[in-house]
Amino acid sequence: GCGRRCCPGRNNECWAPGGGGSRCYCDTYCEKTRDCCVDQRAACRQAALDCVVGPWGPWSGCSSACGVGSQARGRHVAVPPRHGGQPCPDLKQRRGCLGDQLRCRAAK
Repeated sequence: GCGRRCCPGRNNECWAPGGGGSRCYCDTYCEKTRDCCVDQRAACRQAALDCVVGPWGPWSGCSSACGVGSQARGRHVAVPPRHGGQPCPDLKQRRGCLGDQLRCRAAK
């Protein structure tokens, strides 16, 4: 069985002897190919650790002083995923903005 052989993602070297001299797999991809060892889910999901991210930082200033621009913000990975845990969500966001500084009004 899998025991401590659990691997994240697709890893063809992450296997155990199966019935009839065949191999069964202990990576997370085996769930898609349906060739997991019978204890894969129980052994590997216990060890799985999902990604944990920190809070969003502040939005940056508008990239354009006058007119249409964009803003960005980010967050960091506090705990990376391990042993087939859920991957991290987006770490960056962008949004549109409209620069309207005082110097823009004077130029108009």
